[in-house]
Amino acid sequence: MTEAAEEHRAAGRAYVTLQDVAREAGVSLATASRVLNGTSQVRADLRERVLEAASLLSYTPNAHAQALASASSKSVGVICHDVSDPYFAAVARGVMHTAAEHGMLVMLASTFRDPAREVEYVAMLRAQRARAILLIGSGFEDRDWEHAMAAELDPYQRTGGRVAVLSRHRSLKVDAVLPQNREGAAALARALLDLGHRDFGVLTGPRALTTVSDRLAGFTGALAEADVAVPAEHIVEAAFTRDGGYAAATALLRRETRPTCVFAVTDVMAIGALAAFRDHGVSVPDDISLAGFDDIPIVRDLTPPLTTVALPLGAMGERVMSLALREPSARRSRIDRVDGEVVLRASTAPPR
Repeated sequence: MTEAAEEHRAAGRAYVTLQDVAREAGVSLATASRVLNGTSQVRADLRERVLEAASLLSYTPNAHAQALASASSKSVGVICHDVSDPYFAAVARGVMHTAAEHGMLVMLASTFRDPAREVEYVAMLRAQRARAILLIGSGFEDRDWEHAMAAELDPYQRTGGRVAVLSRHRSLKVDAVLPQNREGAAALARALLDLGHRDFGVLTGPRALTTVSDRLAGFTGALAEADVAVPAEHIVEAAFTRDGGYAAATALLRRETRPTCVFAVTDVMAIGALAAFRDHGVSVPDDISLAGFDDIPIVRDLTPPLTTVALPLGAMGERVMSLALREPSARRSRIDRVDGEVVLRASTAPPR
C-alpha cells in the first residue's frame, strides 16, 4: 500500500474522491476522470495506474446513486465559489425561487475557488444523478481544469443531465447566463473619467478567474482609449474577498504615489477597501474616490454609499435555473447576455 493510501486509511475517511484516485495514480484529475468515465483514449500505462489506484482505494463513484435514484429527478446541484459572499447569496436566492416553482430540491456547495474541488463536486453530483448541475461564478483560466471539467460534464450530458453556468466558462459548451463584465467595467471607467479622474488604482482578485480578467481588461482598456494608463504599482492583487480588499487597499496606500480614484473589481473587495481607508485616516471621497462592481444590496447602506456597476443578481439566478430546466437544443448552446448599469453614488466625486 502506498503512503497516500496509508494516509487515507489512517484518516478514517468515509469516502474516496476522484482527486484521491488521481493523486494515488500520479496523474492529473482530468486523466483520472477520463479513465473512470471511459470517455476518451488514454495511454495504456496511465489507464492501468488509475484503475489500480481506484481498486486500491475502493473508489465507487456511484456509491450513493442507487439510494438517491428515486429522488434524483427532483434534485439540482448548485456549485458556487462561496455562498457567504453576498453576490452568490443573491444569485442563489434567484435559483431557489425558480427551483421552488418547479418543485425542485437544490443542493448547494461552495468550492472556495478551488478548481479541483469544483470538479470533485461535479463528480459527486453525477454520482447522485442530479437532474441538473449549475456552476455559479467565474470560470478558471486553467487548461487542466477545463479538460477535467469537460471530462465530467460531457458524459453527464450525454446521459440526459442538464448543465447551465453563470459567468464565462470558455471551454464548456453549455447554456450560460453571461454578465457583460468587460463592457460594464469599461462603462464605469468612462464615467469616472467624466468626473475628471486621471490617476487610478485597481484592486483585483486572482487573474486566473475569468471574471477578474474580463473586468480588469475592460476597465484598463477604456482608460487606454482616453490615453490614461494605470501604473503597474497601482494594480494590487489579493484574495477575492472583503479581507482581500482590505489588504490590497492597505498595500496601495503604502505606494510612493496615491491615485485619486480606486476601482475594486467586486463590491466585496470595495467594502474591505473602504474599511482600510477609514482605518488609515483616508476620507472617501474627499481624499480618494472608490468604486466597485455588482451592486450587492449592502453597498447602498455604506457610508458613503458605493458607486458600482449594477447587475440584476436575483434575476440572473432565475435565468440560469430556467436554462437548466429547458429542453436541450441539439444545434447549439444558448447564451443569455446580461448588461450592467453604472450607478454613481457618493463614494465617487471629482478629484481635488
